[in-house]
Amino acid sequence: MVALNTLLESRTGQQLAANREWRIETALKPLLRDLKLATLDDLVEAVRRSPEIADQAVDALLNQESSFFRDAAVIEMVAEAVATLRAEQGQRRVRIWSAGCSVGQEPLSLAMLFAEQEALGETMPPDIVATDVSEAALTRARAGRYTHFEIQRGLPIRRMMRWFDQQAEDWVAKPELVRRIAFRRINLVADPLPVGRFDVILCRNVLLYLPPDLRRRVLDRFATVIRPGGLLVLGAGETVIGQTEAFRPSPRYRGLYEAVPAGV
Repeated sequence: MVALNTLLESRTGQQLAANREWRIETALKPLLRDLKLATLDDLVEAVRRSPEIADQAVDALLNQESSFFRDAAVIEMVAEAVATLRAEQGQRRVRIWSAGCSVGQEPLSLAMLFAEQEALGETMPPDIVATDVSEAALTRARAGRYTHFEIQRGLPIRRMMRWFDQQAEDWVAKPELVRRIAFRRINLVADPLPVGRFDVILCRNVLLYLPPDLRRRVLDRFATVIRPGGLLVLGAGETVIGQTEAFRPSPRYRGLYEAVPAGV
């Protein structure tokens, strides 16, 4: 298991705590079955021989747990913040980054919300960039294809019927919805970050899996691509306090963080 944990850390920066190493075997069981391998030791040998299998092992170890409109109050708060930005800054196009987007439910939730606002006459939906370290997750996100179980998690029926088409046992996002999102593969620890400045960055439940030094590195990297006063959205169990001086709790949006202007 040590070799597989080391592989995960070297590729993504993520670490599995000692009390969660049980997850390695659980997460890799389907891959063992698909490759017709008997043990994790057999998988380690296969990983050493095949970069493709190494990619599959890393993808299997990543926690891709997500759902539509996860923590719906947070998504609504982001929409409120975007509306405020439009009002305060002359209707310029707002930019949002969903970092660690998994298989796409978060950026698609945002895209649905803003498309519905646009239909009511509100102008200029935001640019949405969605990234993940897993190419396999991004392939699913770009396809917008979800099982019946996945589509029911957090997605109201009216939105399911408006924005998805049923194909056999799955539900597939309409192309005009997926086109609202630019999906890219990015390792938050090591890769160049998206070009330009963002007004809102969502990175929920990703930093939990990074050691403290890399957590701080990612937060400080976010500070280089966010506008002064821009908002950072973390998971409910995450905080910037004690991690970085680049962000502070937002006085306007409870539970969110804002970029600290340079020199403050």
